[in-house]
Amino acid sequence: MDSFILKKSILHKDIFGCPSLLLAPMEGVGDRPFRRAMAAVGGFDLACTEFLRVPSNAHVPSLSKRYMADEISPIPLAAQIMGSDPVSMADMAAALVARGAPQIDLNCGCPSNTVTGRGAGSSLLKTPDLLYEIAAALVKAVDVPVTAKLRSGFADISLFRENLLAAQESGISFLTLHPRTKLDGYGPPARWDLIAQAKELLSIPVVGSGDILTVADAHRMLRETKCDALMIGRGAVTNPWTFHEIRSSFSGQPFVKTLESLHLFFSTFIANFPEEWPLRTRINKLKQIASFQFRQNKELEQFRSQVLTGSYAGEEDFLAQVLPLLEKGCFV
Repeated sequence: MDSFILKKSILHKDIFGCPSLLLAPMEGVGDRPFRRAMAAVGGFDLACTEFLRVPSNAHVPSLSKRYMADEISPIPLAAQIMGSDPVSMADMAAALVARGAPQIDLNCGCPSNTVTGRGAGSSLLKTPDLLYEIAAALVKAVDVPVTAKLRSGFADISLFRENLLAAQESGISFLTLHPRTKLDGYGPPARWDLIAQAKELLSIPVVGSGDILTVADAHRMLRETKCDALMIGRGAVTNPWTFHEIRSSFSGQPFVKTLESLHLFFSTFIANFPEEWPLRTRINKLKQIASFQFRQNKELEQFRSQVLTGSYAGEEDFLAQVLPLLEKGCFV
């Protein structure tokens, strides 16, 4: 457990000036098989689980067992929780830390109607006082850093400033901002100007998130927002090497993608599928990842529909048909 304890200064720059690079939590995509596949490729400093939903009547001991501190060792894995009851959330945070969680992250951004209808996720952005109460309860309950991931608002950004200050005043260590509202979903471009505003307003570190799809995007966000670190989600699903490429752009040391790393990503992904998953689920998970990776460039995009509508006898058949296309498109 000691090897997973993080100091308060979680975020840092390396000797070349590259800031901390974080793998984002992503509901439905960023599950354990994906995180382990990404860890096999590497390049990022910290990851975060998809949210654990904590209802007011949660059975904390059993729910907390879903978290595995050494899942992507030696990369630290934060535990993200979501709920609207401060007491249950604090109890869950304490249970997760007892299981080795080096960081607790509060979800204030999930836009799903099934979540927001219960007062959790981005619904907290309608009530800055409750956001503060929950975050403060987490900070009080554990002795590891507590962080929060926020959207810019619920229906609009009228409470943007209030939510940021509520989060900071709770005592959290840093804040990640995905600058879209709940109603925006993932549609319009992320408003990076709001990350810049958050950076000017707050004294705690601000992590920028949203629309970082290329190395150029990463540098532009850092330049335009002055944020302290970068969190990347869908950009990493599309390009598993993105963290290495960003890091290389700071060091000046060339990074070369390899066929071996592509095969390692998929073999690790498949090896971590739960045994109880039926074949259809396994193939659909592979298609889900492929649907992102075949957006890397025009060379690959032309095959995307073919891959997603194809029939496959199993995982090996999928790899036999799809990997040659990815190899051609990724290594042109």
